[in-house]
Amino acid sequence: MNYLVPEDAGIYLALRAVGRQWELKSWREFYRLEPADWPVLRAVVRDALSSGPLNQCDLADVVVRDARFSHLTGALTDKSCTFLKPFAWQGDLSIAPPREGVLMLQSPTVAFGWSGIPEPEDAGPQAVRAYLSAYGPASADHLQYWLGDGLSAGRKRIAGWIARMLEDEIVTIDVEGDELLCLADHVDELASEPASGVIHLLPGLDPWLLGAGTADVHIVPPDRRGEITRGANPVLIDGRVEGTWKIAEDLLTVTTHGGALSSDKLEIARGRLAEVLGREIHSDGH
Repeated sequence: MNYLVPEDAGIYLALRAVGRQWELKSWREFYRLEPADWPVLRAVVRDALSSGPLNQCDLADVVVRDARFSHLTGALTDKSCTFLKPFAWQGDLSIAPPREGVLMLQSPTVAFGWSGIPEPEDAGPQAVRAYLSAYGPASADHLQYWLGDGLSAGRKRIAGWIARMLEDEIVTIDVEGDELLCLADHVDELASEPASGVIHLLPGLDPWLLGAGTADVHIVPPDRRGEITRGANPVLIDGRVEGTWKIAEDLLTVTTHGGALSSDKLEIARGRLAEVLGREIHSDGH
């Protein structure tokens, strides 16, 4: 399950749905549904949720009233929610606030800012733009990792979106000998921003690191990849992992693999962390 901002959710759902997993032979045989059955089934689900949130059992009770779908009770109530995924990817349902610990489902149309699912060829460039804005400069392999391996957008589609955007939105720049993609609007800012030694204390498996992947040597040095992949809290200096941190009894301990940290900048990072966690945190100076 993922949390998505309503304004942007349709972009990523469009890319996730483009693989049409529910049309695979394994799905057709297991759920006894053919591709032609899905439009009607989706309409039944949307109609069931049009009056408000339902739990899985209540949704199943409505859907199986249609004789064509009477065999789907188990699929709709399965705790894994596997069968519900295609409905979410296509904008038919989303997660609602739980009731007494029970998973609730609702129509995404109730979310302010929801604008539906765009066509993949419209969603793709928006996703590329958003990725490079957050994680760039990045290689085409990075985009494949995030949008292809992660969302099933497909390598050929992603390459086509990049090629189209290289005309006026994306440029290639050299980063330590690697040709990486960068939004054209960001080039001047990147070139003029000097290294300042700024320190960020990120939580383990933070999305900023996972967006590029721990295999990105520009961000995670190879000798530190293991501990970061396993979920250690990374210490970033100018955007590069230089160590790890932990808290025990409100005492912050920072361990680096190289030289000493700037005490002033570490104090700023400690203050930010204390504010985020809402409690006093002390540093042992290491």
